[in-house]
Amino acid sequence: METWIYTLFSVALVSLISLIGIFTLSLNAERLRKVLFFLVSFAVGGLFGDALIHLIPESFERLPHLAVSGLIISGILIFFAVEKFLRWRHCHVVTSEHEHIHPLVPLNLVGDSVHNFIDGMIIGASFSVSTPIGIATASAVILHEIPHEIGNFGILVHGGLSVKKALLFNFLTALTAFLGGIVSLTVGSYIQGFHSCLLPITAGGFLYIAGSDLIPELQHGTDIKLSMAVWQFLFIILGIAMMAALVLLE
Repeated sequence: METWIYTLFSVALVSLISLIGIFTLSLNAERLRKVLFFLVSFAVGGLFGDALIHLIPESFERLPHLAVSGLIISGILIFFAVEKFLRWRHCHVVTSEHEHIHPLVPLNLVGDSVHNFIDGMIIGASFSVSTPIGIATASAVILHEIPHEIGNFGILVHGGLSVKKALLFNFLTALTAFLGGIVSLTVGSYIQGFHSCLLPITAGGFLYIAGSDLIPELQHGTDIKLSMAVWQFLFIILGIAMMAALVLLE
């Protein structure tokens, strides 16, 4: 019962992040860009830290080394395939006239629903292994979801939805994380080794997201000042340090 409570509470927090777009309306474009740089940097550190400090070491304790390596690679390939097929990347914002809905909008909603469903499964599996692993993984998901949901909100608005509709649909897609968490906890109780196998797959997915999606976001533009680059580096280190600190709490 404790695992269910922790999972559903964490998934609820992740779902509420989908409403963060409303807080960006008061920021001008330049300030929002700077805030996103810091958030993305922190998320990079959090994802790398969770994968390398928590998930992979725990996986090696539970499974044969060759199996762990194969599952990590599988995680990278799975996340690549999902992203390639559904094109949910938040950086691909297509501008359009506001009189009609751009086809990117339903595509983004479908892709984000799948993405959140996977997040829910990851959180449920992590809490099933142990509470500290669950907290670390839920924290990494939350760190990644903040810039991701801001990007989704921008896509929906630029795609022709009103602000209210963009917030509503973004929140509805976030609720699929609950379904993912429930499926993970239910299926995992019947399939032996389900959660142990999902840990390295999750690690591979986190490594892919941080390395393929988020770090390139930080490299965009040739006008980035040295001071901004230093701050990005420091926030990446801060994200890693947060994951390392959770080990001490264990």
